[in-house]
Amino acid sequence: MSLARELVNSASEPYRACGRFAYHFARSKLGRDPVFAAILSRGLLSGRTRILDLGCGQGLLAAWLLAAGSQAEICGIELVRRYVERAQRAWGGQAEFVIGDMRRADFGSADGVVILDVLHYIEYAEQRGILERARAALIGDGVLLLRVGDAGSGLGFKMGKWMDQMTLLMTGRGFRQLHCRSVAGWRELLSAAGFDSEAIPMSAGTPFANVLMIAKPR
Repeated sequence: MSLARELVNSASEPYRACGRFAYHFARSKLGRDPVFAAILSRGLLSGRTRILDLGCGQGLLAAWLLAAGSQAEICGIELVRRYVERAQRAWGGQAEFVIGDMRRADFGSADGVVILDVLHYIEYAEQRGILERARAALIGDGVLLLRVGDAGSGLGFKMGKWMDQMTLLMTGRGFRQLHCRSVAGWRELLSAAGFDSEAIPMSAGTPFANVLMIAKPR
């Protein structure tokens, strides 16, 4: 069995206690989304002591890092109560998961902040404030990892946006306007919030047009 498959198995297994959907979603997402493998292979969170996962969903980033042997203190903040309850049931003894709105929640301090696939649900006027607060929370050689869609990429972006809308509808949250930007636009926003950044394509093996922004306080 490959190391990647072992990690997927280890990270997914605790979700059996949360029901079939949570378990199979974890297996599918961790096994197919390239961002998780990239975080490990590139060492993007290696050596971090406190990692803050904003919009953590059911805690998949924490599951992945813990399965890989991370010793970091991991805190996930998520608005949807049922997702937090799943995360707590699966990994609550090893990580902290709290119900909160990233626009107002106390971030505390961290040397790694992660925002995967959620900032575009926040209105344009509030995105910068979240990033500025994330920058203020970062200590030492802190890093922000921000995965977003590239609104300037054409069909791949449109497919990702459609998938986001379908997910919202299927989970009972209804239709929402999404607040997306091109890669250049996201980098301009990060710069305005006090970060230097680089963008790495992060949708290999998928039909989408996602990029991972690796940002350091300036």
